[in-house]
Amino acid sequence: MPMTADTVPSPTPPPYSPSPPSLSSARSAPGRLLAVLAAFDHEHPALCLTDISRRSGLTLTTTHRLVGALTEWGALERDGSGVYHVGLRLWEVAALAPRGLALRQIALPYLEDLYEATHENVQLAVRDGGEVVYIEWLSGRSAVGVHIRVGARWPLHATGVGLALLAHSDPASQEEYCAGPLAGFTPYTLTDGARLRRVLAEVRRTGAAVSSRQVTDDALSVAAPVRGRDGTVVAAVSVVVPEAGAQVPALIPAVRLAARGISRALGWQPGTGS
Repeated sequence: MPMTADTVPSPTPPPYSPSPPSLSSARSAPGRLLAVLAAFDHEHPALCLTDISRRSGLTLTTTHRLVGALTEWGALERDGSGVYHVGLRLWEVAALAPRGLALRQIALPYLEDLYEATHENVQLAVRDGGEVVYIEWLSGRSAVGVHIRVGARWPLHATGVGLALLAHSDPASQEEYCAGPLAGFTPYTLTDGARLRRVLAEVRRTGAAVSSRQVTDDALSVAAPVRGRDGTVVAAVSVVVPEAGAQVPALIPAVRLAARGISRALGWQPGTGS
């Protein structure tokens, strides 16, 4: 049986850090509250009051007041040593996001089928600006190591799911992204805008994205777009396998079948969109 990202220890992440949230709006009351919450991330899941103040850019007095309000509401929780963690109340609210838990639950049976067919890493991701956010991940004990966990972010051009999402975005968005800058992680990462444009055109032509050695030099990803009821691409599904000996022609139909199944479960019908 596959292990989910909630039960498998996360691999040590490579040197990529998503852009921190802008603090330009932190002068307003809502902005200050959001700055406190934005202080927490995967590398900083537990913070003392001083750390929250430093990472949010707020004074200690303001931080103390806002953390108290957030803790009372349940957005934050304080343990016995005085360290704060994200509270369950936020998880309850986040579960309502249509591109989060709801999509994850609909997609899970198809992801499990893809895992059983490959016994490799299977991923589901959505786009957020210039990055993908992984909302589900299934992995076997012998699958190739990946730097993924639920909630992780990676640039669109460096992942199979990102290429599938970017290729089906509007032309203006694609052009803006291809204009760069494009971060590199291995000697094979797509960092040339003209080459990226050609890759995106091929993704649209074939209905699948192949990303080889883009983040690590031992992994290859095959991804396909997931469509919503109106035919627009709302997510992407992928399988990640060892680059050496990867059987791409056999993987593409399996990944496309999983993506098509999720799309149908979301209400998409053939003929609605591509």
